[in-house]
Amino acid sequence: MRIAENWSDYRIIDTSCGEKLESWGGRLLVRPDPQIIWKTPKKSELWGRADGVYHRSSKGGGEWEFKRKLPDSWNIGYKDLKFIIRPTGFKHTGLFPEQAVNWDYMSRKIREKVSSGRPVKVLNLFAYTGGATLACAHAGAQVTHVDASKGMVQWARDNAALSGLSDRPIRWIVDDCEKFVAREIRRGNLYDGIVMDPPSYGRGPSGEVWKLEDNIYDLVKLCTGALSEKPLFFLLNSYTTGLSPSVTAYLLREMLCPLFGGKVSADEIGLPVESSGAAIPCGSTAVWEA
Repeated sequence: MRIAENWSDYRIIDTSCGEKLESWGGRLLVRPDPQIIWKTPKKSELWGRADGVYHRSSKGGGEWEFKRKLPDSWNIGYKDLKFIIRPTGFKHTGLFPEQAVNWDYMSRKIREKVSSGRPVKVLNLFAYTGGATLACAHAGAQVTHVDASKGMVQWARDNAALSGLSDRPIRWIVDDCEKFVAREIRRGNLYDGIVMDPPSYGRGPSGEVWKLEDNIYDLVKLCTGALSEKPLFFLLNSYTTGLSPSVTAYLLREMLCPLFGGKVSADEIGLPVESSGAAIPCGSTAVWEA
């Protein structure tokens, strides 16, 4: 497992009975996590001091119970990047901290090339609130950020401004990812790196159904046509239970290695838990690299 262990503003303090106790810049939140199947005793006294607890509904979804008044949003940082945290109606906060391992990886790859004088263009698909976009832009890449949600793209733009990256070459695109990639290929706009974080399930603006297992092959195949002659990396994130890292690695190997050579690796990504010294898995990432 690749563990995002370089955070200072985010911590998982304890886990038990399907829940995790987290500190987001000093604000304590309790959120459900289906991976936490153990029913070990709660080791931290901070469980009883949580500022907010997210309760799942048996009918789907859920709601926050705030024990103390919190601001609508607040900021946390990771290295030189800053992010706006805002609890949403779907238990999320606007950031997936485990992705920091991928931000660090892409930053290293980009800096190596930029320092040698090679410009680097990165395409971030299903880009959410822009963690990968900010990391790549800060490292010196030109980034195209694509998400179908106007609100998420604005949140990402706000994160970029907060991080002092408003003047960086970032294109902010509100669009269906697959349709945008097809247009970029027709326009001849090619990229040296692609990162995508597709949902397990969703619906497009016209009611189209997206199911990762059914659609990801065609999307990856399409994206190979948007890569430059000598691409650097292709990252495919998955939060779909049952879709193992080996499956996504196999997919990238079949799609990319015959065209560009290189190698593929895949692993779970996770976060450390202070109370146990262990780490919990938070999805997986398959990586093709030159």
